[in-house]
Amino acid sequence: MTGIFYGSTTGTTEAVAQDIAKQLGVQAADVHNVADTSADEANKYDLLVLGSPTWGSGELQDDWYPFLDALKAKDLAGKQVALFGCGDSGSYPDTFCDALGLIYEGLQGTGCTFVGAYTPEGYDVTDSLVCSDGKFVGLAIDESDPGKTDARLAAWCESLKNA
Repeated sequence: MTGIFYGSTTGTTEAVAQDIAKQLGVQAADVHNVADTSADEANKYDLLVLGSPTWGSGELQDDWYPFLDALKAKDLAGKQVALFGCGDSGSYPDTFCDALGLIYEGLQGTGCTFVGAYTPEGYDVTDSLVCSDGKFVGLAIDESDPGKTDARLAAWCESLKNA
């Protein structure tokens, strides 16, 4: 069973979460805004799809801080975790989608298995926290290159179906 958890301030990441839900066949009741959801909700899912935009100089969306603290205190052994986020490589190349890297780092040691990493083909930025060992740790939506979003989203969701 798949649960999608997102933080969103302007609505962009929420819209991406809804698109992911549609492509993965996830019901609306299994899509959660971290602003008003307990991390205990994660217990009932096998696959956690976690999304955050990157704010300021590489920070998580505000609602993610308490949710991530609670989530990283859990034993996530046996769970798969996929990450997605929104950023702007044109304006913030040094911190592009750093929020994904922060969640990735925060959940190390919880026993989860990360899925959904991919080679960052077609991106100009590969040296922010979203990149680890030459791959992005999750789906990076680049707001400075919106023409590629639909294809990237579809390919990433397809990879999750086969994970």
